[in-house]
Amino acid sequence: MNLLKRVRLSRRAVLRGLGATIALPMLEAMLPAAEGVPAIPRRMGVFYFGTGMNGYDLFPKDTGPDFTFTPILKPLEPYRGDFTVLSGTSLQYGGGHGGDYTFLTGQVGRKQDGSIVNGISADQVVAARVGQATRFPSLQLSVARGTGYGGNLNTLSWNQNAVPLAAENDPHVIFSRLFKVDDAKARASRERGFQKRGSILDLVQGSAKQLETQVSRADREKLEEYFTSIREVEHQLAREKDWANRPKPAPDLNGMGDFSQPFAPGSSQFRYELFGKLMYDLIAMAFQTDSTRVVTYVVRRESAGGEWPEMNVSKSYHALTHHNNSPRDLQELTQVDTFYMRHWAHLLARLKAMKEPDGSTVLDHTMLAFSSGMGIDHSRDRLPTAVFGGKALGVKHQGHLKLSDNTPLASLWHTMADRMGVNVGGEFQDSKGVIKQLVA
Repeated sequence: MNLLKRVRLSRRAVLRGLGATIALPMLEAMLPAAEGVPAIPRRMGVFYFGTGMNGYDLFPKDTGPDFTFTPILKPLEPYRGDFTVLSGTSLQYGGGHGGDYTFLTGQVGRKQDGSIVNGISADQVVAARVGQATRFPSLQLSVARGTGYGGNLNTLSWNQNAVPLAAENDPHVIFSRLFKVDDAKARASRERGFQKRGSILDLVQGSAKQLETQVSRADREKLEEYFTSIREVEHQLAREKDWANRPKPAPDLNGMGDFSQPFAPGSSQFRYELFGKLMYDLIAMAFQTDSTRVVTYVVRRESAGGEWPEMNVSKSYHALTHHNNSPRDLQELTQVDTFYMRHWAHLLARLKAMKEPDGSTVLDHTMLAFSSGMGIDHSRDRLPTAVFGGKALGVKHQGHLKLSDNTPLASLWHTMADRMGVNVGGEFQDSKGVIKQLVA
């Protein structure tokens, strides 16, 4: 009799000893007893390349799975069959430099008069449904910290109250949040923080309740919106308290970068070549350890920056996009975009090398997409859009898929939500349905 067949472990099983706890990686013994089918999570990531790409050197001239790789896509050649380039996508309120605000929300976003009208972003719609099983319902990452609200955004994520969620840009900080085990001093400080935040919430809510009896009906409606926000923060606080007492996973750092020191842009001896790969390593490990199932990442901000000394170009990325058909400027745009695609290939390699208990890869269970708020020449169409992975989620890759002109970019978010098992209905933002050619 094979006793190993009788062993079943919880996916939250840990090792205990000497007062420490370490979370286990996903093992075969954690598979459901019935049919041996692995309970492998579905994951998604959305990535933003501000100020578009050089579409002339991005989109293949031929379509189908055997398309010819263009200069920008050349670093991705080893992953033919794992991705689809989508031409024909359009962002209803995109173009110019305001596409970052509307990118994942489908709302007007940042208006010409400076006012901002927005709603919940697609990633947060999905996170609300799948994020409760993980330490972080979603991760917001960026090349710049914070939200950037009012200027070029550092984040793609907006909660249900249309409030942007701040992004983090230091691999050291992100690694610590995901994996570092707190010592006694840090735990005590965290507990004090919980108590302080709880006290402030009680005080604020009590004062607002008193005010409610003294104001007009319209003001009471505004106060109800305020109470909703408070309840959301209370729920988040309760969730943080719960997860604070659960052990963090210990990732396999073999071959990974060094996360031991602060390394955000602007820090001493910063090199983007290293930074970009560290960020992608973190995303891969976060997915592999089931620390989160939803990630957004502003790889390149809109309008500002985007080029680094290692790229060896003569102008800012934004200046290069005003190319006036200059061969040199167009070639340098391609040079920068190809640099980013080499990094993207690094992420694909990480996810494809990470094996699931059933022998599939993390990439097979992860759907990734990148695009931008504008296309070539600052248009709202011809967006540089591609989708990767997700074969185990029922994604059927097409190589180069030419969609109908002005296909809403939201159709891709609609498709990703669908593959994540989140039913958003027959219409989503300005999408009328999923991209049927991508659904097996």
